[in-house]
Amino acid sequence: MPQVSIARLFEDTREKLQLTWVAGRNGGDKGIDSEFTKDSSKGLVGHLNFIHPNLIQVLGDSEVDYLNGLAPTECHQVLERAAIRELACFIVAGAKSMPAALAEVAESTHTPLFSSPIPSVELMWIMRPHLARVLAESITIHGVFLDVLGVGVLLTGDSGVGKSELALELVSRGSGLIADDVVELYRLGPESIEGRCPGLLRDFLEVRGLGVLNIRTIFGESALRPRKNVKLIVHLERPSGSDITHLERLPLKPGTESLMGVEIHKVTIPVAAGRNLAVLTEAAVRSHVLQMRGIDSTREFIERQERSMSDPGE
Repeated sequence: MPQVSIARLFEDTREKLQLTWVAGRNGGDKGIDSEFTKDSSKGLVGHLNFIHPNLIQVLGDSEVDYLNGLAPTECHQVLERAAIRELACFIVAGAKSMPAALAEVAESTHTPLFSSPIPSVELMWIMRPHLARVLAESITIHGVFLDVLGVGVLLTGDSGVGKSELALELVSRGSGLIADDVVELYRLGPESIEGRCPGLLRDFLEVRGLGVLNIRTIFGESALRPRKNVKLIVHLERPSGSDITHLERLPLKPGTESLMGVEIHKVTIPVAAGRNLAVLTEAAVRSHVLQMRGIDSTREFIERQERSMSDPGE
């Protein structure tokens, strides 16, 4: 179950958000886990809310002005009600001075209190995608993941079918390697699956006969990518025997495969002697991009054929 402690969240975002830990250091081991946030009606991060409290309560200029306008005792009581057990932390955003009661409540309830000079809306723009990544549901699968012509392509197939060799040729043609052998998949949204590489395998590609190759050393930094959304699955299949003429030539419906509940476009390429798999894979990517734009070459050909049959003089 993905989770992150507030102390870890602070360290990961301190430089980007220019965070300062003001009070409540004893609450650094508090955590946010994906199971709770998925089922909870509470918001993950948002402006200070007393009705539907967010797990991360952000205080911008309006919230600070409201609290500073209250009597000290009332301000203290209001903040104590906000510091519920599930609350992860307070973040004061912007240059406004925070109420003294806020630090007192943070200390007494062991709730981390951070401050940042960045305006609250901008701070939340940065914080939300970061939280989405660290709390994302994840799985690992066997395959090779690349950036081919700007599209995240997942190569799958049986062991020994030639995925790594194909990846090496694609990299030599300008594609970027993300992960070989083990691909970590994270569901960032209802229709978004992001692929990454485990830290241990980063930069490496194993090719039978050559061993483990360091792609960064051989091809340079431009041959690698840190992550990419999965948009296309290219499945390599070795047909029984050498005859591939029995395979469907004009598939009317694009294939799909479900990854973590998200339907991903899938193309199956038969592996046989003499077939240039790198060219076929790039062609599959280009065809996929055209289909996303509403251009389907197979459907266009069939419609032209139907018109020709209905009107021979055309």
